[in-house]
Amino acid sequence: MGSTYSYETKAGKRWEARYRKPDGKTARKGGFHTKREATAYLATVEVSKLTGSYVAPSAGVATIETLGTDWLAAHQATVKASTFHSDESAWRIHVQPKWGSRKVGSIRHGEVVAWVAELAKAKSPTTVTRAHGVLAAILDTALRDRRISSNPARDVKLPRRQSATRSYLTHAQVELLAEGSKHPDFVRFLAYTGLRWGEATGLRVRHVDQTKRRLFIEENAVVVNGHVKVGTPKTHERRSVVYPSFLAPAIAEAAEDKKPGDLLWGDGTTHLRPGNAKSGWFVGAVRRAQDADPGFPRITPHDLRHTAASLAISAGANVKAVQRMLGHASAAMTLDRYSGLFADDLETVATALDDQRSEQLQR
Repeated sequence: MGSTYSYETKAGKRWEARYRKPDGKTARKGGFHTKREATAYLATVEVSKLTGSYVAPSAGVATIETLGTDWLAAHQATVKASTFHSDESAWRIHVQPKWGSRKVGSIRHGEVVAWVAELAKAKSPTTVTRAHGVLAAILDTALRDRRISSNPARDVKLPRRQSATRSYLTHAQVELLAEGSKHPDFVRFLAYTGLRWGEATGLRVRHVDQTKRRLFIEENAVVVNGHVKVGTPKTHERRSVVYPSFLAPAIAEAAEDKKPGDLLWGDGTTHLRPGNAKSGWFVGAVRRAQDADPGFPRITPHDLRHTAASLAISAGANVKAVQRMLGHASAAMTLDRYSGLFADDLETVATALDDQRSEQLQR
């Protein structure tokens, strides 16, 4: 099991634990105030050796700065540009200044809890969650490398994100918005296909089958630091979407005289953007709609995706159809986000059952 030895310091007697590591080499750890503490430490070492969870004290000397830099380099190769940009910002602004100089083996769970609580006083739940996620991921790497025996950033209660209020436009409101827009056909396209902005602006002529009225989602264009980055959607987001026939003329016109590799929307070479949040063309269209209808909601381009889901559900689409249209990972995700809309749909189903039963029993 090992043995304990006492020694003298200026502060008084201290105890040292000596033991053999799994590789047979001798190790020691001092600084214990009592023999009981040193003996208890030896017991934990023996248990960790038996369970395969032993971590040498020297393994935890690497700093968060060192491991974080390595983690970021590996992380960049596995996530979308927009995700990496957000995570890198969280690292640079929140994680590195607080934890960069700390040795991974010295970080305690209580410290992480206190940091999250302090951060939550001034930052949004989304910011806190992302910063915590970066630290936890770095420590997960340290855990896998056997630098620490457990991750002190796990099992930390995070601030709850408030669900954003979604706005769903009616058919009439979509038309009002489109008519006051610089790009009316594109507005209608977003509101009736449910594509994300980056998916829609990333569409090329070759991604459209006008005969079958199908869109093939194979590219995603996102803006990172003011520059458009084109990537591929996640596996479950790669899909085909059928568009309604009333959009066919506008799509045909958008594709006219363009090569297969040209972008469908806009001039064929430049990805369409909504403009800035104060004076962009989309914001201008919303303001004009609000001038015409004081009850028109303040919306973002992403609300047109929610609108597409709402209009599809009200038209009788089931959850699997909506899931496929939106490119959600599962039907459960679709239900979670639009459960209220499906609840209204269930009322319609109940009414239809009443009518059908009455009709058949009266025959």
